[in-house]
This record gives sequence, C-alpha cells and structure tokens, in this order.
Amino acid sequence: MKRRDFIIGMLALATSPLLASRANGSMEEEKLDSKIEKLELSEKEWEQRLTPEQFHVLRDEGTEPPRTSPLNKEKRKGIYACAGCELPLFTSEMKYESGTGWPSFFMTLPNAVETKTDFKILYPRTEYHCARCGGHQGHVFNDGPKPTGKRYCNNGVALKFIPEES
Repeated sequence: MKRRDFIIGMLALATSPLLASRANGSMEEEKLDSKIEKLELSEKEWEQRLTPEQFHVLRDEGTEPPRTSPLNKEKRKGIYACAGCELPLFTSEMKYESGTGWPSFFMTLPNAVETKTDFKILYPRTEYHCARCGGHQGHVFNDGPKPTGKRYCNNGVALKFIPEES
C-alpha cells in the first residue's frame, strides 16, 4: 500500500460518520463543511475506555512528564491518531524533533483539532483538543520549523501510532 493511499484511506475513515449522517441529503444542496462528528461519552465510559494516564491527559487536561513517551523515538511512516477516539491528527511527515521531550508536529491534518486559550500557568497559551472527542492533546507554539512556524507539542499518551503498511 502506498503512503498516499494509506493517508487518503485514514481521512476517509475519519470522515465516514459525517458522510453517513448526510447520506439522505443532496451533496449539492448541502455543502460539506468538513466538520467532524462529535463523540460524547460519560465520565464512566471514558474511564473504562482509557488508561489512568490517558484519562489524566485527555479528560483532565493533564501533562505527562517530558521524555517519557515511546513516540518520541518513533521513526516509522504512519498516522498519529487521538488515543481517545482514533481520529487521525498528524502524519509522520508532520513530525519533527523539537528537543522539548514531547512528540512535536509542525501542522495537523485538516479540521482535526480545535483550540482554546489556556491560562493555567498565568500567561495565555493555545491549547488544542481532538475535534471529535474533545480530548486534550497539548499546546501549540509559534517556535516551530518552516513551512508553518508552529510547534504542536503533544502528550504521547494522548496519541495512538498507526504504522503504514508496507
């Protein structure tokens, strides 16, 4: 399987709930706005679905210790998806070594994340979440590499790596 086919397949999988929900309407009449269908679970359902570490980060907006994620050393081609709902967020081509101790990416897949301002350490930071389940991923900074200049600093425990099939 080629990388391009894999990425297109993952994007199709991610948007299939949206397409299914609009199957009764005309695609010409209803312009696809690329919004991701939300996944809402109870606190108990999230606790059953996630490990305690994942729950701390994804649901309580916690942060894992730096340099603890095996994804820091992940070099294979593939997709980095939300550990809470498996929505593809990044490709391996978007990843780079930032030296911060967390997996870092210079951009996201289209419409994969939503942001909000976070004042937890007194000054404002931009926090980003999975667009499907709202799971906290990390913070985005303006000190990344070209072409975007962004650094999406992600908690590794909030991600699931899906390797590309050869």
